Amino acid sequence: MDISLSNACFFTGHRVIPEEDIPNIRNLLLRTCTLLITKYGVTDFITGGALGFDTLAARIVLELKQKYDIRLHIFIPCSDQAKRWSAEHRKTWEDINNAADSVRAISETTYTPGCMQKRNKAMVDSALFGVAYCTKISGGTYSTLHYASAQKRSVIVFTDRGTSLGNISCSLVEI
Repeated sequence: MDISLSNACFFTGHRVIPEEDIPNIRNLLLRTCTLLITKYGVTDFITGGALGFDTLAARIVLELKQKYDIRLHIFIPCSDQAKRWSAEHRKTWEDINNAADSVRAISETTYTPGCMQKRNKAMVDSALFGVAYCTKISGGTYSTLHYASAQKRSVIVFTDRGTSLGNISCSLVEI
């Protein structure tokens, strides 16, 4: 798997998305990814393989692969990521992983404390751009945004109107 930092974008976001927000977030993802491809030359997209925003982003990239020469890379935190998921969610996860251009397990072992954070850092370290869905100032997504900010990554953040994300200095773009 050869990912060029300057041509790559990572995704990070919450696992739970309010049902009524999904169509709007899907539309924003489609428009944002298209802009990243056509204006900034992004060819590689990296997602963490989680439920929620990661799954939505992966589906958008797979849809855009029909039109653009782009690749989807999945960075899973551990080999048994989907072990406790429902059969439906495991099937979706397997379908996306099978359609992806690469799947990389950050930890080849089963779940261990810290493997999610290692996965998130690996995604940020592999991409110059990021797209995030973050509506609260705690948790893994928020921590990933702090790390991305420290690494000087350009990140487009989808958030609730009026939500302040504290002192994170990422690029907030309205599309």
